[in-house]
Amino acid sequence: MRPKLKNMKKLFFLVSLFTSVVVFAQDNTVKELKQSASRTIAKDASDTTKKLWKKGGFFNINAAQGSLNNWAAGGDKFSLAVNSNLGMYAFYKKDKHSWDNTLDFNLGYLQTTSLSGRKNDDRIDFLSKYGYDIAPKWNVGALVNLRSQLFDGYTYDGSKKTFSSTFLSPAYVLVSPGIEYKSGKGFSAFLSPATVRWTIVANKYLSDRGAYSVDSGKHVKTELGAFATINYFKEFNKNISFKSRMDLFSNYLHNPQNVDLYFTNMLSMRLSKALALTYNVDMIYDDDVRMFGASGKSAGLQVKSMLGVGLMVKF
Repeated sequence: MRPKLKNMKKLFFLVSLFTSVVVFAQDNTVKELKQSASRTIAKDASDTTKKLWKKGGFFNINAAQGSLNNWAAGGDKFSLAVNSNLGMYAFYKKDKHSWDNTLDFNLGYLQTTSLSGRKNDDRIDFLSKYGYDIAPKWNVGALVNLRSQLFDGYTYDGSKKTFSSTFLSPAYVLVSPGIEYKSGKGFSAFLSPATVRWTIVANKYLSDRGAYSVDSGKHVKTELGAFATINYFKEFNKNISFKSRMDLFSNYLHNPQNVDLYFTNMLSMRLSKALALTYNVDMIYDDDVRMFGASGKSAGLQVKSMLGVGLMVKF
């Protein structure tokens, strides 16, 4: 019996030793897991990866409504104005290469008892610009710009309205190689001495009338000239910002002294998280758009200003 008892003691000792080793190992493993879970992982100093794309935009809509009843001073019994603005951007930057894309869409509608319903704004503006760094603040590159509208437009002479525009009638397509200066403080200027601009009138009725200086029956007019675009953006604080863009184009082959102008400005003041006050001023002069003056056949400066309070969402 004693040999068996001695063997049992040896067995008990080995089992106890093995159990202690296992428990000790598990305890160390648990401690290591806890330490790994709670530690802070430091970023490798050599990892300088940056986002290649910066994307975003905003949507703004303003509405104003009024009504009069037995109002001695006079005026429309009912008026409603709705204006909206959608702006989106996507900017790419890697090494010396940059690619900027912006899309702006404006749409406005006005309804009154005396004027009935009509649009007071309709604009699509897409710009894509590639640049290659050649020096601090200087790029060489090229841009493509498309401007048009979506819906039918009319000019009004009293109660008479005349069909004057529609989708791709007109549309302006511009291709411009050039050099750009960026200050890094919201200001940039792009200059090109050799730019091609196409004026498109896709609608047959407007084309047959020779609208927008496109030859009667033709749908495209090609121009060669000099082009410049100046952009400025300023955030005065987290609630107030100003955005401006001015395009200039001179046609070398026809009245180069009559420079076409496209000038748009927007001042935005955030009143709350969702409400904002916006003031827009747009100016357009196109020497080929001759539908103004006493004869209705002269070019003229087109001006539109709008002040409104409404919803603004940034994304």
